[in-house]
Amino acid sequence: MPERDEALYQEAIEDIRNLKKQRSSQLYLVWLRFKKNKLAFVGLVMVCIVLLVALLAPILTPYDPYETDPFNRLQPPSRQNWLGTDELGRDVLTRLFYGTRIALLIGVLIVLFEGTIGITLGILSGFFGGVIDNIVMRLVDILRSFPVIILAMAIAGIMGQGIFNVIIAMGIVGWTTYARMVRSKILSIKESDYVEAARSIGESRVSIIIRYILPNALPTAIIMVCIMMPTALIASSTLSFLGVGVMPPTADWGSMISAGRDYLLNAPWISTSAGFAIMFAVLGFNFIGDGFRDALDPTTKRS
Repeated sequence: MPERDEALYQEAIEDIRNLKKQRSSQLYLVWLRFKKNKLAFVGLVMVCIVLLVALLAPILTPYDPYETDPFNRLQPPSRQNWLGTDELGRDVLTRLFYGTRIALLIGVLIVLFEGTIGITLGILSGFFGGVIDNIVMRLVDILRSFPVIILAMAIAGIMGQGIFNVIIAMGIVGWTTYARMVRSKILSIKESDYVEAARSIGESRVSIIIRYILPNALPTAIIMVCIMMPTALIASSTLSFLGVGVMPPTADWGSMISAGRDYLLNAPWISTSAGFAIMFAVLGFNFIGDGFRDALDPTTKRS
């Protein structure tokens, strides 16, 4: 190998080594910035509370979320039923706790499903460009021309009620946000020195994507997941509220709000408790998302 080529090869190897060192130091700095953000810490505590409620639901309440008691229907909050009972005599607090499980399950699966599709297509679109980029971006434009909830309602209505139908419906319409954000990030990353260095030493496109493109697009993906989690929670609850989501009698926040709207004057605790649970979870994930965004990209930090 000529001396000039040998020098270029060694320079490329050194660039890649420096990149790995930078990643380690950046992760530590991200954690330090995240810890200093008070709202992010509050959001972390709130999300931990939601997770604990979901995990410990059978321990936290002695009632069955599906057992009806017509003689005790629409009872106000008391020592026996801290948040009262619903129109069928079921304990509202119990259904709220079990509804947390359903909400998190649907939210996480929606984010994973739409995130996998969106991030994959965003990477392919940004890295390869050309025909692939045009096809993906035209699909994004078509799907984003419709209101997300309306399109999700139509898809869920065709497929029918059910948890997995909600996940599929939201995944089909929700991946576009990930694709656009990741694509814009990839367009800047693929022209970086370390990517050029990897090309110069003969690494394949697949290897470049896995070893260099994907890890550097990960911060954007993490921010998107944290930001889209509240959207997934609200959207799934909205579909259930409109009658095209989770099938009754499954304990679900959206279904609880829908069932309680007929009793807002004489039993407001049914709808308001579920609404507060949605607000609490959404705020927690929003605070975490803002904290990760500020920690991963301090230049976007708001005053």
